[in-house]
Amino acid sequence: MPLVAPSLLASDFLHLADVCKLVNESEADWFHLDVMDGRFVPNISFGIPVIEYIRKAAKKICDVHLMIEEPEKLTPAFKKAGADTLIVHLETCRNLHSNIQQIRSLGMKPAVAVNPHTPVEMLQDILADLHHVLIMTVNPGFGGQTFIPHSLEKIREMKKMILKTGKEILIEVDGGISLENAAAVVEAGADVLVAGTTIFQHKDPKQVIRLLKNS
Repeated sequence: MPLVAPSLLASDFLHLADVCKLVNESEADWFHLDVMDGRFVPNISFGIPVIEYIRKAAKKICDVHLMIEEPEKLTPAFKKAGADTLIVHLETCRNLHSNIQQIRSLGMKPAVAVNPHTPVEMLQDILADLHHVLIMTVNPGFGGQTFIPHSLEKIREMKKMILKTGKEILIEVDGGISLENAAAVVEAGADVLVAGTTIFQHKDPKQVIRLLKNS
């Protein structure tokens, strides 16, 4: 049974307290919080002040996904804001091992994301130091995109690499996750499903979360 991490980027920001209550009362496992800087990705979402308020209401893990340049400059601030896990992008980190060490030293669980064009093999030398890997199955920056089919093969390859380490490293998948493809994504090896539009644009978000949990 996969973990489910609703992406608040697709929720109603005018009623964030109600959104947090919904996620808390649902079968969801994590809050997934997307931070965009308008540089690494062509969009700007929200930052530290919003995460601080979400953290006050959230009763579950806050999984913070940094789609930003130079994440090391703000890592301590995201810890202070309440991040439990912190995801940095392979594509933005010049010294990835140092980034991971920094995240762990601050008491957060480190993770690395890879974009659709990035081979998962590039994580080989850092994999054993991670809590989880985030495989982007759409190009980052906007919600509501269509799942890239080749991503299933990337998930399978990532699973093989993890098994070789002998460690419990989770595979998180983000982008275009729906009730129609969730089972295939889990079968390929995903442990955590991130879903935004699929959950928050449905008339019964809690039911969608329940169905994703049973994928």
